[in-house]
Amino acid sequence: MWPRKLKKVIRNPVPQPAVTSTPQAQPAQGDWKRTPAVAALLVCAILLTGCGQGSEPDQRAGTSNGRALPDENTFSVLSFNLDRFGFDDRTSDGQVVDMKPEAELQAVFSILADLRPDILAVQELGGGDVYATFLDTLTERGLDYPFHTILEQEGSEFHLALFSRFPFTSLQLHKDDRFTADGQSFPVKRGFIEADIAVNPNYSFRIIVAQLKSKAFHPVGHSELRRNEARILNNWVRRYLGRERRLNLLVVGDFADPISSAAMRTITGDQQQFLSPLRLADAYGDIWTHFDADSDTYHRYDFMLVSSHMLPEFIPEASSVVRHPKNRLASNRRPLLAVFHAREMDPHSSLMLPAYEFDDE
Repeated sequence: MWPRKLKKVIRNPVPQPAVTSTPQAQPAQGDWKRTPAVAALLVCAILLTGCGQGSEPDQRAGTSNGRALPDENTFSVLSFNLDRFGFDDRTSDGQVVDMKPEAELQAVFSILADLRPDILAVQELGGGDVYATFLDTLTERGLDYPFHTILEQEGSEFHLALFSRFPFTSLQLHKDDRFTADGQSFPVKRGFIEADIAVNPNYSFRIIVAQLKSKAFHPVGHSELRRNEARILNNWVRRYLGRERRLNLLVVGDFADPISSAAMRTITGDQQQFLSPLRLADAYGDIWTHFDADSDTYHRYDFMLVSSHMLPEFIPEASSVVRHPKNRLASNRRPLLAVFHAREMDPHSSLMLPAYEFDDE
């Protein structure tokens, strides 16, 4: 049982001051224990995952959408847009003080505890105390990720993060990429996380986590900004494949566009000569990943894109767009789960790609 006072805090949280630009006003990353008011709210709200479960049954442990989970000779990667997991202005009063609701927090951790991915790539996770408490809660749920990172970009409350059971042999946070549109210079809003992960002594791969510009209004045009962010991402992809033709490369995230869009064709190539989208669907064959409540429409905006050399390791029968009973509470996005063999399946599979040129500005 939770103490009555803590329950009262959850029901009637104390308003938090607006975020300022003064460095001292920001708690240090991972230092949530030094901010008791925020920590109490976060810990109590997030960890109340054992109370008040919904009437829908959880997905059975040991399965993924009715499919058998992989064994020790495989590894799994989950990409999940958590839909504003952190403090936000949820009441439109101009103050970023409202935590993601308790039921939604419970749902996120229920999904992750059921799926138990080896590698977890998330979008729209809060930084600072939210990130630290999210990691602590994963550990308490039995999800141990000793290797983890977050990319926090200025001007956004929500960020990219990567968690792994396996070690990072290299890690790069792309925070400084910029492009020019309509005569103005723009940063890639959320940047890109790039990591080389050693699954075992004989198999490693490179992962890039991305979330491109959303469809929210921008005077320059959200499609134009997203296309330019896609061009920057494609520059990195071509650079790496040009240097190492047999690179195992996986690009995951929220791209805010369908696969046929100009932005996605920029990333994959018109003939998908750079990257191929993994063919993922749920147990009913549905491929949608995003539900837009305002327009009552479904979209496929989230993807896992893979290089030709890594494609033979993909295990489609163990992979899916996750259909989970808690998903409608957790996020407006559905997670993507991909399972791979943890060894090179076809050493001659990669195309003999040319040394691609890239566009610098």
